[in-house]
Amino acid sequence: MSQPEILVLSTYPPRECGIATYTHDLIHAIQKKYQMTFQIQICALENTSDTYLYDKPPYFQLKTEIEDSYSDLAVKLKNDSNIQLVLIQHEFGLFEAQKLAFLMLLEQIQQPIALVLHTVLPYPDSFFKQQLKSYADQVDQLIVMTELSAHLLQTDYEIKPHKIQVIPHGTHLLSHANREELKFNFELQGKTILSTFGFIGANKSIETTLQALPEMVKRIPNLLFLIIGKTHPNVIASDGEKYRNYLEDLVESKGMGNHVKWINCFLPTLELLDYLSLTDIYLFTSNDPNQAVSGTFSYAISSGCPVVSTRIPHAVEVLKEDMGILIDFNNHEQLANAVIELLENTEKRNQMRINSLQHMAVSAWENSAIRHMNLFKKMIQNEFALNFRWPAIDLKHLERLTTPFGIIQFAQINEPDLSSGYTIDDNARALMVVCDQYQLSGSVHDLYLMEVYLKFIHFCQQEDGLFLNYVSYEEEFTSQNADVNLDDSIGRTIWSLGYLISMRSILPEMMILKAEMMFEKALSAVYGIHSPRSMAFIIKGIFYSNRTEYHHLLDIMAMRLAAMYLHESKENWLWFESYFSYANAVLPEAMLMASQVTGNQKHREIAEESFGFLMKHTFDSNGLHVISNEYWLGNSGSKYEILTKAFSSLGGEQAIDVCYSILALHQFYQVNLSIDFLGKMQLSFDWFLGKNHLNQIMYNPSTGGCYDGLELQHVNLNQGAESTISYLIARHTMQKVQSNLGVHEQKKTTQLDVSWA
Repeated sequence: MSQPEILVLSTYPPRECGIATYTHDLIHAIQKKYQMTFQIQICALENTSDTYLYDKPPYFQLKTEIEDSYSDLAVKLKNDSNIQLVLIQHEFGLFEAQKLAFLMLLEQIQQPIALVLHTVLPYPDSFFKQQLKSYADQVDQLIVMTELSAHLLQTDYEIKPHKIQVIPHGTHLLSHANREELKFNFELQGKTILSTFGFIGANKSIETTLQALPEMVKRIPNLLFLIIGKTHPNVIASDGEKYRNYLEDLVESKGMGNHVKWINCFLPTLELLDYLSLTDIYLFTSNDPNQAVSGTFSYAISSGCPVVSTRIPHAVEVLKEDMGILIDFNNHEQLANAVIELLENTEKRNQMRINSLQHMAVSAWENSAIRHMNLFKKMIQNEFALNFRWPAIDLKHLERLTTPFGIIQFAQINEPDLSSGYTIDDNARALMVVCDQYQLSGSVHDLYLMEVYLKFIHFCQQEDGLFLNYVSYEEEFTSQNADVNLDDSIGRTIWSLGYLISMRSILPEMMILKAEMMFEKALSAVYGIHSPRSMAFIIKGIFYSNRTEYHHLLDIMAMRLAAMYLHESKENWLWFESYFSYANAVLPEAMLMASQVTGNQKHREIAEESFGFLMKHTFDSNGLHVISNEYWLGNSGSKYEILTKAFSSLGGEQAIDVCYSILALHQFYQVNLSIDFLGKMQLSFDWFLGKNHLNQIMYNPSTGGCYDGLELQHVNLNQGAESTISYLIARHTMQKVQSNLGVHEQKKTTQLDVSWA
């Protein structure tokens, strides 16, 4: 039997159609997000007169106006055992000519069917209600894009909730390039941009904006309204360019020729997204109060545009989050007032942009792909694994955060927040990332970045050998250094220096000498440190440096950790402290490293016991559950009560803990060669890719950054240094595993049972 297949019935490019674009983007997202568990085939919906040159020949071309075409498809599906599921993109106009034939097709398809309803009309008459109910009776799942549509299906169509799945219209992740730079690239510099896009037709009510334009131009003289899109093919067929000509006459009669620009074409997606990204306010006007969903509306919001919109159901549902302003239908006075209000309030627009990006993150095509595939997995009876495709290693966001002095601590979305300054924590970790990258690339540019981060560490080292952590953007030490315990930062920096020293065979001699001088000076001053994680980091630094003269110091630190473990551990509590906190996995990892250096069997026993205890409580068949930072600081109540809270998906999960888990698992695998560790590494890394309690991505492939936190109900979209570096360390570690495994063994590790859960 060939590889199993999913068949998608939809219009498809090169046909210029919103549903065609939607389907193309969804399929592309699934193929990009997942290893090829399934082949995806297209059944292209066409009119009788259509002739298209597809990139790849479709599985079938369903002529929607011809009755026999439906029965021919039914026969072909009946005889094709490879097709495991059928996904149908439904718009009533697509099947209007052969409604009965379409229903009969649904009845004859033997595979599970998911029907995506792009329109759900309220207050249906009895015929229309029965038509949709008949469709629902024949399919396994109905997919809609808004909660309102789901509500209508239940109340107006009497369809059971279990048959309805809400998956928002997908949107594109963007790097959010500088708006003014984009305007310059499109020769729109100096202009305040309003825009609308989509197929042109009377239902777009573009005249509402044109009637408002003179009033807006009085207040904002540099205003330019972009009308992006060609006339809808159906409108051309019935009315020609009558509506566009009317709009052009209206522009002329209002004297607004210098304030309107027509872009009369169906733009490629990337160019369209650039236009949306340079837009100051997006205008969505419609004549249809029942329009359930709009892809143009979704794309605009995900581009960070404040939106002024008429009250279609989609807008009413989404714009509750203070992302724009709702207006009445055909009310140009309200539109003018709304636009003027936003353009004269920069702070409000910026906040709307942040709200928009936060609210729409869940609808990113990557997240849409996850939700679709999780649904398909439930629908298909055959067991199969969903294996994520690893993103390419990409340092562009790390470099974006890096100045000639060091790496900036925080970001606002993906823009460096210069006011947050620098920390040695981030620069030390960034140094390790670039060490790994240099092993792969051998690039001179990576050496330059290493020098930047190494110089920053040198800047922070004090006369006594220890390090300060916090530095302002003005390159001055801040008062935080006096208010915060710096032991963990000191230990983390020693770890990074030892890691760099371990690459002495491939790095320039002067760089190694500089690192060794700082390393030696620091180690001479750490005997008084008793913080468990700092001691663990120091052990790791000495382990990687392979400097035998410091093995006695490593043993001292390991003995202190062992004493903590023996003091706190009991029959049902095998840990170094009375509660879990952050970076837990580094403690057993360090004890394992200490046993490798000293040969102390007791260190190894503690490492294995404590790591097994940690894994038991942080892994299950669904993946890794990071200890919540909402509770790890708690010191009241019993440790078991705190533990229960920490494992109840309360949010506050951070990338750094996932990273440390992967590093520890890798170290245990290198020592024990247990395939279970490899399986858990994959489960842990999948947390970044969407295998978490929200089923949302934490790594943004568009920017190269990692989101700062997984909260209870949302993702923190800021992409600071710690989270981005943590992802990159994890990604490099997975790359090392992939490079060291044989092809056969690598395949075995992608579908493992979690025996320790």
